[in-house]
Amino acid sequence: MICKQIIGNVHDYDIGGKTIDELPLEWFETPKRIMRKRSRGDQEVVMKFLREGNRLQEGDIVYEDAHKVIVIAVNPCDAIEITPRSLYEMGTVCYEIGNKHLPLFIQDDKVLVPYEKPLERLLLATGYQVTKVHCKLLNMLKANVDHSHAKQGSSLFSKILDMASRE
Repeated sequence: MICKQIIGNVHDYDIGGKTIDELPLEWFETPKRIMRKRSRGDQEVVMKFLREGNRLQEGDIVYEDAHKVIVIAVNPCDAIEITPRSLYEMGTVCYEIGNKHLPLFIQDDKVLVPYEKPLERLLLATGYQVTKVHCKLLNMLKANVDHSHAKQGSSLFSKILDMASRE
């Protein structure tokens, strides 16, 4: 089956009594626009998203028929969890990791990055509070700079710049 759009998310879309068939993805597959995967119910799924900027989220529905829905399920992986002790530390750790062009995830007031032993050693040596965890990386930081100052869909970085410019 070919999926060309995200229909909704199971958290806010009524699927009725339909069967949920999960499509497992790794965190790094969520921004991809074209891919071929197999669901846990052994259904071949081809995704061809025409619009750029779509990022699949946990629970997104990519297919629906009268009997079932196919829902995105992000696989857990090893990650480094950094618990910033201040706003300053949050900014510096995000800057340092972003400067290495590594993906960042912000979840539950913690910074997460996919696990790499050299990065873990560097963060520990720098004095950050670091823990190795096995979890789902769900909320990838969109760090592209948006100068339009549009409130909807703007990146976290743009929101911080907007807040700072008001002070």
